Amino acid sequence: MSTEFAQKVYEALKKVPRGKVISYKRLAEMIGSKAYRAVGSVLAKNPYAPVVPCHRVVASDGSLGGFMGSKSKNNLIKKQLLLNSEGVIIKDGKIVDFEVISF
Repeated sequence: MSTEFAQKVYEALKKVPRGKVISYKRLAEMIGSKAYRAVGSVLAKNPYAPVVPCHRVVASDGSLGGFMGSKSKNNLIKKQLLLNSEGVIIKDGKIVDFEVISF
């Protein structure tokens, strides 16, 4: 069973369309919180992927952040492939045109 905070995170994230990304910080702000690290913790355990597209959440500097609870090379490759399949371009570990495609 998810917490109320987690449910708010999941519902807000479902609004981010394919081809767009959002930062952990911005996602926290969308639900009226400053707890962006808590957002990351919720998404690390996301049982609703891909309906709740946690691969679209990135760090505020445009880097990939983590995926599936870690920053391992294999997980970041999976995240990059998912984003690439939606038209998001990543170069040197950062989202190209981050400000333009941010939700």
